[in-house]
Amino acid sequence: MNSNSHDIIGTALVDAFAQRGYQAALPDPDTLAVTLRDGTRVQAGIAEWRAHAGRNPRSALPGIAAQYADQAVRAFARRPAPPPAGGTLDVASLRVRLYPEEALDERMRAALVTRPLAPGLLQTVVMDYPDSIVPLNRVDLGGLPETEAFGHALTQSIEREPHYVQATDVQGIKIANIGEQHRYIGAHVQVLRRYFPGPLPFGALVAFPLPEYVMVHEVGTEQHLVLAMKTVQDVAARLAGTGEKPISPQVYWWRPGDYEALAERDALFGGRVPDLRPVGVQVEQGGERLQAGLVGDHTAALVQGWEAARR
Repeated sequence: MNSNSHDIIGTALVDAFAQRGYQAALPDPDTLAVTLRDGTRVQAGIAEWRAHAGRNPRSALPGIAAQYADQAVRAFARRPAPPPAGGTLDVASLRVRLYPEEALDERMRAALVTRPLAPGLLQTVVMDYPDSIVPLNRVDLGGLPETEAFGHALTQSIEREPHYVQATDVQGIKIANIGEQHRYIGAHVQVLRRYFPGPLPFGALVAFPLPEYVMVHEVGTEQHLVLAMKTVQDVAARLAGTGEKPISPQVYWWRPGDYEALAERDALFGGRVPDLRPVGVQVEQGGERLQAGLVGDHTAALVQGWEAARR
């Protein structure tokens, strides 16, 4: 949707860029697209800014929009020029972000360096600047193959950004949280073997509720699988429901296999992703007992294999 007279917040922002000599548009209400001096088109999410602007009186909108535009123009000035044909990017700025599938329409997926991670999840290469995060367009790759762009972006996200690993116990269910206050933590799913190096006969449950968290529960025989799945599911749903820029409450079954058997660098640069399959349970009160329903074929396969091993 383009800005119009009914969208006073969007119109104020587009006008602010026009006053500074930049053509701007709103492909959708929460996305700003700006055409730079060299003809490059960059996009940014403005949902948080829109919410902030909406809490102010109408008379304040021009000033708030001007402040945003000034910050963006300064960021444009620091933006490295696109590489010449056959050249390569400065990979130091590359990172990987996770997005819910519905966040990027077909047009955006065709334009950006993005790929599926798991059902419902997309990995997207972005350029990290001091004041903004800009998705990388395929036309700006130069001669760099997409697999290498992902490899560099994953490596920078994992090695150059801080993270912590914190063990928690939720109603007797052990969950490892990989986290930090930045939006690239999801990249750590590509190196989970660092945190779970031993044998994992049943794999693990993994969730990505927010950009700042990856939740992992190692499936074992000490804790009942359905209870563990429900607990991880509940925690993921609570975080996704209350945090900023949620990714998904979906829980996935991580099955270590061929990807994890690769040398780590080969895995990051090889264009492959871990095996993540959506799983879930529905728990209902039936009389005095709780009844658990398994959601999907992958859930049934996991539970059946786990129960067979316990016999």
